[in-house]
Amino acid sequence: MYYPNLFNDFFSVEWPVRRSAATAPAINVQENATGYHVEIAAPGMTKKDFQLHVNDQNELVVTMEKKEETNNEANAGKYLRREFNYSRYAQNLLLPDDVDAAKITAKMEHGVLQIELPKLQPQVTKNPTRVIDIR
Repeated sequence: MYYPNLFNDFFSVEWPVRRSAATAPAINVQENATGYHVEIAAPGMTKKDFQLHVNDQNELVVTMEKKEETNNEANAGKYLRREFNYSRYAQNLLLPDDVDAAKITAKMEHGVLQIELPKLQPQVTKNPTRVIDIR
């Protein structure tokens, strides 16, 4: 049976990610025994510029929006120079079945959004003791 996962469906060559170079940050994904570590390069962004949530299709939705306005006005009423800058980025990452969505954490550090996707702990079940009838 085929189980979709973050790497086979999202980052594979068979399903290329289309992004514009101006607004799409680079993404790194690393797996270890306890979970997945996602890094999204976002120089100049702050944690207030990002929103993260898990939707009802078990996707991690990463949205980034940055609005800046720079004014260089010499005379009131007359613009000598005025610049607007707007960046928006949204990406849905299909979570593997083994991710514990309730324990996902994120932090912004040195221009990189770091997201930790911990794996579910395997449930250890004891087989209940049962009496076997002899016929």
